[in-house]
Parts: sequence; C-alpha cells; structure tokens
Amino acid sequence: MFTTIADFAVEWEREAELTERVLSALTDESLQQPIDSERRTLGKLAWHLVTSASFMTSLGLEFEGVPQGAKALETADEIAKEYRRINAALLQAVKTQWGDGSLNETISIMGEEWRNGDSLRFSIMHQAHHRGQMTVLMRQAGLRPPEIYGPTYEAWVDKGMTPLA
Repeated sequence: MFTTIADFAVEWEREAELTERVLSALTDESLQQPIDSERRTLGKLAWHLVTSASFMTSLGLEFEGVPQGAKALETADEIAKEYRRINAALLQAVKTQWGDGSLNETISIMGEEWRNGDSLRFSIMHQAHHRGQMTVLMRQAGLRPPEIYGPTYEAWVDKGMTPLA
C-alpha cells in the first residue's frame, strides 16, 4: 500500500513509462494477434489497459477517463496516445485531489473494503500483469518486445552474450 502521494507518483510514472514502451512497440497488424480463438487479442489487451484506468473514478477521483463500453480505438498509435492521455489525467487527479491521508480512506469494491493506497497498488500491478501477457503475444506476432525490468532475450543476443533459454 502507498502511504504518500509522492511515493505513488514516482512508481506510477516509472511503471507507466514501461507500459508506454510496450504500447509504442505495437503495430496495427499485431493488434489482431490472439491468445486463442476464445480469448482477447493483443489489441484488446492494449485497449483494456487504457480503459481500466477509468476504474479509479469509482474511488472518487475526477478525470476524463474512457466511457464504459467505448469502442476500442483501431490503430496502435491511437491506443498508445490515449493511454498517455489517461495516464497523465489519472496522475494529475491523484496529485491534486488527494492528500496523503486519502490513501488510508476505504471504499467498498466488490463487497470488500479497500484502502485507496491499496487500490493504487493494485492498479500498478494490473498493468504489470497485462504487460507480461502482451510481451508473449508480441513475440507471437513477430514483434520484438521492449526491455521492461531487464534485458530481453534479443537484447542479450545483441550484446553478444548467451541468453538463458
């Protein structure tokens, strides 16, 4: 759980930049890469990252999110730009509408009491979860995933090193 807005802002900015790297590496063609015939595509996962930030309005934050049920944007560039927009709006809302004490306030989410600081942590972990899914689909679509928490297999090869398989 976060106990200060400043701590959240530092981590959110770092994690959002990693998500932006993944989204910026997508191509329009790659958006159609499926997990399988019954599951989301890479494009739907990318759009989910954009729309899920709007969840934070249920905590009382006011910012322009994506309306529930909004049609997914069609190009990789549009999705990445909308992510950057909503990311900045969410961060600005947290910084200007909450104080450190707000992080201990609770709200009922799906029948459970969650502190706002826990919801912020969840939001960051949610992004990391879907970035991981997306990097696998990116490889399946023939794209090179960006480095996130360390070198990718391809980065090790580029450095002339033997990557761990």
